[in-house]
Amino acid sequence: MTPTWDDGLLVLLLVVTALLVLTVGYLLTRGAGLGRRLTNDADRARFDTLHLTALAAPSLRQGLSAAGARPAARHLRQLLGTPALALVSTTELLAWEGADDGGSHAAHAVAHAERAVRESRTRVLGATEVACDRPGCVLRGAVVAVVGVEDRLLGALVAYSPARPTAQLVRATEEVARWVASQVELAELDAQRSRTAEAELRALRAQISPHFVYNCLAAIAVFVRTDPDRARELLLDFADFTRYAFRREAQFTTLADELRNVERYLVLEQARFGDRLAVDLTVAQEVLGVTLPFLSVQPLVENAVRHGLESGRGSVRVVVTAEDDGDGALISVDDDGAGADPETVLAAVEGRGSADSIGLGNVDLRLRQVFGDSAGLVVDTAPGAGTRVSFRVPKFAVGVRPG
Repeated sequence: MTPTWDDGLLVLLLVVTALLVLTVGYLLTRGAGLGRRLTNDADRARFDTLHLTALAAPSLRQGLSAAGARPAARHLRQLLGTPALALVSTTELLAWEGADDGGSHAAHAVAHAERAVRESRTRVLGATEVACDRPGCVLRGAVVAVVGVEDRLLGALVAYSPARPTAQLVRATEEVARWVASQVELAELDAQRSRTAEAELRALRAQISPHFVYNCLAAIAVFVRTDPDRARELLLDFADFTRYAFRREAQFTTLADELRNVERYLVLEQARFGDRLAVDLTVAQEVLGVTLPFLSVQPLVENAVRHGLESGRGSVRVVVTAEDDGDGALISVDDDGAGADPETVLAAVEGRGSADSIGLGNVDLRLRQVFGDSAGLVVDTAPGAGTRVSFRVPKFAVGVRPG
């Protein structure tokens, strides 16, 4: 599959963010001296710039809100080296950091930001617009730079100075405002991806076949008459399977929990099909703790069982394997059914096929959204040759934790 538009935008935003950070570092190191001293000062300033942006970024990834702005403002003020700094939305002061302790200047910051947003441009303010009557106040100028995402103006970054702002401070403030905007846009993309993943998961749950539920209950009903103890065990397995499949707590789970649910599913199917369904599970202990999207393996196993038994051969063997693969886990589901035309399977994975392939496109999309294109499904099949569906996920990924 080709990368989605969101993936391309995310990469572009990350590149732009890196360029903005380097630009701010350059602006803050101009005039640092010559020769060997220039190299030392410049290197130190660049390190400080990267360090401060790294500290501010997590808070801003919550969006342009008071909760995110307050902790970020301190680092942004240090980054610009100004006596005071404000982050303002279009209607209210989100955070104030530095001199004046949020007094009269903070009260006027919203009006300054509102005008900059209304005019959609950076405003440079002198002493007549900024100065106050408070004895000892050092604030005599300010730069008001608009923070915007696409065509939406969300607020402004106001950097105060002890004199009329220099051209260097104006440029640095504008670059920092652009960097803030890029972090806010990344936060919006994160939220959008989260909503998309939740919608995909709901769609996958909806695909759990009503026929499967009905047939499971019918098989259990048969055992109630012939083998009550087994019927009780199957009923507990069915309850645990449905409880897991429809849980709402989190998007991620461990491979151990996912495979435990696969085992429940296969026990229920074997109760229905008896000797027609043979199962092998081979799992390396080292990968049981790997975290992956919820319901990543079970739909692949269900697909193998369903198409294997519908192939007309009368029986099918399904092999589920989870291997230790260095810094990742390689997970595969094989069946010795009739196989399929590769183009038909590719269409199903890309979401262009019929609904006959249970959740292949859904699982593939969620894996790529979380881990990137390299984690997408790989399908090896041909008519009469069975089918192998596999994917590889990292053992550790930032922000990916089981619920």
